[in-house]
Amino acid sequence: MLLDVLWIAVGLAGLFFGGNWLVKGAARLAQTLGVSPIVIGLTIVAYGTSTPELLVSLQAALGGNADISMGNVVGSNIANIGLIIGASALIFPMVVQLQFLRREVPIMIGISLIFFFLAQDGRIGSLDGLLFVAGAVGYTVFSYLMSKRNEPELIRQTQEFTLIIAKPTNRLLNDLFLVAIGVAVLLVGSDRLVLGAVNIATALGVPQVVIGITLVAVGTSLPELATSVIAAFKRESEIAIGNVVGSNIFNILAILGITSLITPINVNPRLLELDIFVMLGFAVTLFIFCLNRRISRREAALLLTAYTIFTVYAFVPR
Repeated sequence: MLLDVLWIAVGLAGLFFGGNWLVKGAARLAQTLGVSPIVIGLTIVAYGTSTPELLVSLQAALGGNADISMGNVVGSNIANIGLIIGASALIFPMVVQLQFLRREVPIMIGISLIFFFLAQDGRIGSLDGLLFVAGAVGYTVFSYLMSKRNEPELIRQTQEFTLIIAKPTNRLLNDLFLVAIGVAVLLVGSDRLVLGAVNIATALGVPQVVIGITLVAVGTSLPELATSVIAAFKRESEIAIGNVVGSNIFNILAILGITSLITPINVNPRLLELDIFVMLGFAVTLFIFCLNRRISRREAALLLTAYTIFTVYAFVPR
């Protein structure tokens, strides 16, 4: 048991540092190579902060631990809103951009509903995965075109956010080394986290899906948490909210899509009975809070309280 706790600690540290090194290195590398800030924000930052979810979900699914793989995706989307947006807006209230209210949050809700309906047969198969991956590519291209054509303010904010995450160094080899180290640490961290989580769930008699939607989900959301909290302290939290919602969209489209393309994933009945509804509930609640074009500290406290209640309730025996 002590060894498994150690593996979880090593895994969480690996996901946190590896994820941040990967995003920083890739963002710096892209800036050095002359890639535009909006492309960096929509691809490297959005996909990079979701890399821990991808590696953990793949490790778990390929190892026959589908409940951890699927629970990780659902739990990460819940944690991104309840924990990360809650914590960030508690530090400094978030200002919500109109295009974000009109486009990103409704897209997130719509994709979550599609996921819910596709999961009704108890399995996310390769055809579902192909649909999700195509959606990820389409969403990225659509966001880029809309931002370039209609959102000059968004481009400016994305550039500021990219600089908050990683200032350019113009040192190509250093940036490549940071990316390589980030990937290596992420691989080790994801492997150790899944190993420790599976062993502890078995030893304590806790369902793997519960470990997936709580401990593993928070662990894989650490890069988003770090990025959003840093942005909140710099009073750029209105940009951070876009990163979090973008991560939720990519978790379903890219993470679940790629994983199910490689190996089909069975859906635990518990997820269909409770947890996906909780995920949808947090998404709809965020949309309601955004209607005022601002997420206040009071609303942030409500999100954090709701997330805490969900986490505690997850461990109540059924």
